[in-house]
Amino acid sequence: MQQIRPENLIVIDIETASAFPSFDAMNDDWKQLWEEKVNRVVPEGITPAEFYPVRAGVMAEFAKIICISIGYFNKETTLHMRIKSFYGDDEKKILQEFLNTIAKIESINNKWCFAGHNIKEFDIPFICRRLLINNMPIPHFLDFQNMKPWETNIVDTFQYWRFGDYKNFTSLKLLAVAMGVPSSKDDIDGSMVGDLYWNATAEEREKNLKRIAVYCQKDVVTTGNIILRFKNIPLLHPDDVTIVE
Repeated sequence: MQQIRPENLIVIDIETASAFPSFDAMNDDWKQLWEEKVNRVVPEGITPAEFYPVRAGVMAEFAKIICISIGYFNKETTLHMRIKSFYGDDEKKILQEFLNTIAKIESINNKWCFAGHNIKEFDIPFICRRLLINNMPIPHFLDFQNMKPWETNIVDTFQYWRFGDYKNFTSLKLLAVAMGVPSSKDDIDGSMVGDLYWNATAEEREKNLKRIAVYCQKDVVTTGNIILRFKNIPLLHPDDVTIVE
């Protein structure tokens, strides 16, 4: 990580929700597929139907992306971060706007790479799976399956913190506290995203999607600051962060 300039990083984070509001909202084929998928991991005393709102939102076959936030550094006298979010009900539109923005950045800087927390095992694979489900091609900059290990240029704070210890799992929140990085408190957390998305009127959902996007943006800032801590660079001041609408 030390040799990578912050200005060459695109920090990403996604928020997802189940594709259906509940287990009962699925047709019989999808219900059977869900039961087969989770049969071995459902906790004792919990039915597959009860397990649906708990886990469906993180399984790409049973979920959808409702927000992607990206942050990129630029340097004037000090480092700044600009953040842009794509969010809403139309997953295909979110994905296309995300890809278009990455392509624009690449046209200016071809040395960039993705950065984030656990993006190697979650965010990037999830995006790729949802691209295929939406009949969208996977662009070359996400086609990691056809890259050699040394060509997969990803800065993943989750992986860096492991230091080769593959038994260890550390959340973004815990890592931020452990490293002395301020983590902006929000009125929601990740476990609430699906509920906020589905259990709302159309008007409430529009407001909740904005809340979810703000929460996602704050995680991008936290991840960016953790990266700066790894590099022993002063953290971003709140005034150094710009949200691009």
